[in-house]
Amino acid sequence: MGQPKTGLKKMAIVLCASMLLSTVLAACSGEQQSNTGEAASGTDQLTIMLPNFEAENPPENSPVIQKLEELTKIDVNFQWVPSSSYEDKFNITLASGKLPDIMVVLGKSPSFINAARTGAFWELGPYLKDYPNLSQMNEIITNNASIDGKTYGIYRARALGRNGVTIRKDWLENLGLEEPKTIDEFYNMLKAFTNDDPDGNGKQDTYGLVASKFTGPWDNMQVWFGAPNKWGEDSSGALIPAHDTPEYMEALQFFRKIYSEGLVNKDFAVMDATKLPDPFVNGQAGVMVDVADNAQRMDQKILEKDPAATGRVDVLQAMEGPKGLRDMPTSGYSGMVVISKSSVKTEEDLKKVLTFLDQLNEPELQALLGNGLDGKQYEKKGDYIIPTTDKLALRDVQGLNQILMFIPEDKTLRVEQTPVRQKVVEVQKANEEIVIANPGEPLISDVYAQKGPQLDNIINDARIKFIVGQIDEKGFQAAVELWRKSGGNDYVKEVNELYAALK
Repeated sequence: MGQPKTGLKKMAIVLCASMLLSTVLAACSGEQQSNTGEAASGTDQLTIMLPNFEAENPPENSPVIQKLEELTKIDVNFQWVPSSSYEDKFNITLASGKLPDIMVVLGKSPSFINAARTGAFWELGPYLKDYPNLSQMNEIITNNASIDGKTYGIYRARALGRNGVTIRKDWLENLGLEEPKTIDEFYNMLKAFTNDDPDGNGKQDTYGLVASKFTGPWDNMQVWFGAPNKWGEDSSGALIPAHDTPEYMEALQFFRKIYSEGLVNKDFAVMDATKLPDPFVNGQAGVMVDVADNAQRMDQKILEKDPAATGRVDVLQAMEGPKGLRDMPTSGYSGMVVISKSSVKTEEDLKKVLTFLDQLNEPELQALLGNGLDGKQYEKKGDYIIPTTDKLALRDVQGLNQILMFIPEDKTLRVEQTPVRQKVVEVQKANEEIVIANPGEPLISDVYAQKGPQLDNIINDARIKFIVGQIDEKGFQAAVELWRKSGGNDYVKEVNELYAALK
């Protein structure tokens, strides 16, 4: 990736090109030291593997990365992986045994759980109290992110009540509609956005909801209908999976209805999640059910196309269903940052890495990796910043926020608070009162570790087929029976044993 940054690296690559760079430097120095050992230049080194959700990676000569290295005294080698293939690359890297010092883990996947249990990563719990920022990790989120009660990574904090409904406010006003508050009103809005020419161009070229193959929005809307957040208790107190509840099927019937009526894009099952904003920004779709902060991004993208297009975006809470106002929470984190035991071999080196991660949570480092450099990626304006629109300058910082953990809180710099941004904060705060916890969140199932993707695929595929009309309710129940026979029964049994042990 990019050009080597130092003469020392150039020499290392020439001499030992087949080995990992940091290992090379350690080996070529003639000293027995780990990746985090001091290099000849007097600068410690770290390799970091992380996902990129952007089209381009920051170049290695990015002034933002150079500033990061100056402030931390660490020579950082970022290993960027496209987000769409991150899980595959993560598994390949685990299998190779050549792990970078630090890896971003996107979730508690079976492969990560297995790797943690077999000692691939440091157990960090005993060390965190020694670091001013890391010692302030939220206990609930730490518990959610734990495996068998142990902390194998520093969580990347997110708002618990993050989800929301982003809508075209101008379309709502054009049609003389009130903000929807219930599922029925939500349906009426989708129908009007599809059939009643909300943009007033005289053409039937719009539709209500835009969705993609990302399952999150469907999971979220199911909770509106009263379905559990992944696991719920039955009348005896035992845990049952969401798809075994009548509320789940009620939600599926709704999804099937809006699909059959053309109120959601026909290609949602194959649309890449990165394309999700396009129909909304281009004036084709009027609703997105996703994280609430997408509203401010959509607002900004629309304004970039037309600076006069103000007031076109709004964000709402969940729609009220049969059981009242309910919303799918996040677990309070989006993946975590883990430290390899094969690359960071000693406790001394581990403490160096933890010192580096603790530094990243300082306000100056959060602002650097989240916002960039004053005068390059943004300009200060009182208490706020004005981000640049120069794409070349933005490339120098984009994606670097993937290594941020926001502990104890997000201290990045803020742009001027538009009405949409203020509304996002209000919605996320209000959501904390209506989120439905997943009682199975802290439970680590061996069955799921072995068969989780297979089991999830069975239900997700059946859900899509039901929505698009390829199978009926009988066909969906056949898929559920397949799920049970494929390990689902064992999964439920094990989860309930773990759940009973926690009580």
